[in-house]
Amino acid sequence: MIRVAEIYRYPVKSLLGERLMSTRIDQMGVIGDRAWALKDEQRGGLTGAKRFPALMDMSARFVREPTADARSPDVRIRDQHGNEFSSDQADANAHLSRALDNAVSLWPLLPANDTEHYRRQPEPQGSDPRAALREVFARTDDEPLPDVSRFPPLLATHYTPPGTYFDAFPLLVLTRNSLRALQQRAIATGIDAIFDVRRFRPNLLLESAEEGFVENGWSGRRLRVGSALLSLEMACPRCIMTTHGFAELPRDPRIMRALVRHNAGNLGVYASVLEAGQVTAGDPVELL
Repeated sequence: MIRVAEIYRYPVKSLLGERLMSTRIDQMGVIGDRAWALKDEQRGGLTGAKRFPALMDMSARFVREPTADARSPDVRIRDQHGNEFSSDQADANAHLSRALDNAVSLWPLLPANDTEHYRRQPEPQGSDPRAALREVFARTDDEPLPDVSRFPPLLATHYTPPGTYFDAFPLLVLTRNSLRALQQRAIATGIDAIFDVRRFRPNLLLESAEEGFVENGWSGRRLRVGSALLSLEMACPRCIMTTHGFAELPRDPRIMRALVRHNAGNLGVYASVLEAGQVTAGDPVELL
């Protein structure tokens, strides 16, 4: 038996998420998820907590509920210093830029045909692509890099799939069982890190009757969740964001050491949506 334990959305990409009791899921994922994102006005291009860890210590809430036709209503943001401001304020970008000590701007979702908004900026001349990947995925020189060829090819030229702000696929599914397995194995090898669900930012947190890294074998299968039908695409290679400190959680590189040692650096599975539907905490889940 598998059930939906918790549901999350993240109104602004990289900021803290909101826990929901019920939600509509469509081809773009949870309604209101990653409805806004930041652009780096110094380097150019979309950005997030991989570059600005302080974003994970900020939160956002919608002023009014998003809908399938209005996915990016205004948000109220609270920065890491406790200052609050709204996305519709004329000085919202100035607030964020001061908080991050870098010129940034806040953007709602733009249409998919506005491809320049989503286009990846060229790497600086002379940069080492493998070194950049090691930094993003927080891997040491003796740890293998994830196979990035498994990601959608469009991500080689765009930060996110145009029309969206999710990293690769609309949904991230994770089980409590995998979190427990990681915690137990890390402790057994002398790592007493905190494997809090907030570090891993799932949309759907499931509970299974099985134990271990339950979803490792799910790629290529389908999942009936509530009235929605998902296609389980690939294991999720984790990045440096899992190691950042925020709220009461400390910065902890040991998170990645444990992930690499015990589960090849992966945790959870990416999913796309075959059939839209409603999902509620406690719903039964069927693996097809």
